[in-house]
Order: sequence, then C-alpha cells, then structure tokens
Amino acid sequence: MILYSDRDDHYSQRVRIVLAEKDISAEIKESKQDETPDEILSMSPYHKLPILVDRDLIIHDPAVMMEYLDERFPHPPLLPVYPVARANSRTLMLRIDREWCPLIDTLIEAKSPEKELMKVREELLHEISSIAPTFKEFKFFMSDEFTLVDCFFAPILWRLPSVGIKLPINRHLKPLLDYQKSVFERPGFLDSLSSLERDLKED
Repeated sequence: MILYSDRDDHYSQRVRIVLAEKDISAEIKESKQDETPDEILSMSPYHKLPILVDRDLIIHDPAVMMEYLDERFPHPPLLPVYPVARANSRTLMLRIDREWCPLIDTLIEAKSPEKELMKVREELLHEISSIAPTFKEFKFFMSDEFTLVDCFFAPILWRLPSVGIKLPINRHLKPLLDYQKSVFERPGFLDSLSSLERDLKED
C-alpha cells in the first residue's frame, strides 16, 4: 500500500492520521503538489494529492480513502457500529468538507485581498467557536470515541495559527481548547505530522 501525500495539506494529513491511528503498514511518499511527477498525478482524474494505491485499487478522494482503510483494517474502528450513529458521523464530515474546508483553503491559498481574508477568518472562527459547547458533553467531536470526524477536524485546528486565527482563551471555548490539546497529544496525530506541518505549530 502506498499513499502519495502532500506534506503540507490537511486533506492528506487526514489520511495519514487514519494510517497512524490504526498502525497500518503503508509506504508514505511525501512531496508538494507542484513537485509531484505527472505520472503520479495522472493516477487521479483531478491531478491532485493525496492518492492511495493498494494493489490494483487506486483511490483519489480522501474521504473514500479513510472509509476504505477503516473497513479494510477494522481495529480500532473509526466509525460507529450503529447505522444512525454512522450516518451522523458522515453528516458531520460532509459539513466540514462543504462549509469549513473552503474557508481554510481560501486562507491557506491567500490569493484574495486582505480585507476579504479578514472576513473569512472571522467566519471560520465563528463557525468553530459555535461548536465549543458540544465538547462539554463529548470527549471527541460529537462522540465519546475518536472517529473519522476528528481526523477531518484536527488538521484544520492545527492550521489555524498559520492562517492568522488564534482561538481566544475564555470560558466559552475552554471545552474546545481542552479537546484540541487532547487530540494534538495523541500519538496517532503526532505521527501523522510531516516536518512542514510540525513547523505550523504556534510556539
């Protein structure tokens, strides 16, 4: 099994977290998107990383990769067993992909005028802050167990300081900050980080 991974990409890091959490033996070939040979990128119809190759199977969507790995290597499970809970997890992952990822991607690319980027920072901070109370009830993202939803969310949290967003330290956000600390200290998360991603951490 080979994962062609962008060393500075939150979509790639999601998959690396799953590999690390499940202790899956896979060869991880890291590069930057613009440094990747065309013969590798051509395996994806979108010419984008990450790309997962497992024998004759080629997967080019990060979410599909993550669910494939969870089913192929079922221990520890990263999706709930029961259908309703699984559907809720998939709904949360879809929300992150559709609502939050475009915001963090805009900030990472930094191609818009600064005035527009400020609005995007405010919107993303508001969105993330709004879920803080849920972490009073659950240890992880709407769950008492670490799941694929956390694999979606944690790489975004890790990148916030690098795009100019600092989570305020206050009573409202304390549950979220405690969650963030807990996830960032997980061996699977730490093992998923590339050298470039480690440098994103705010001192």
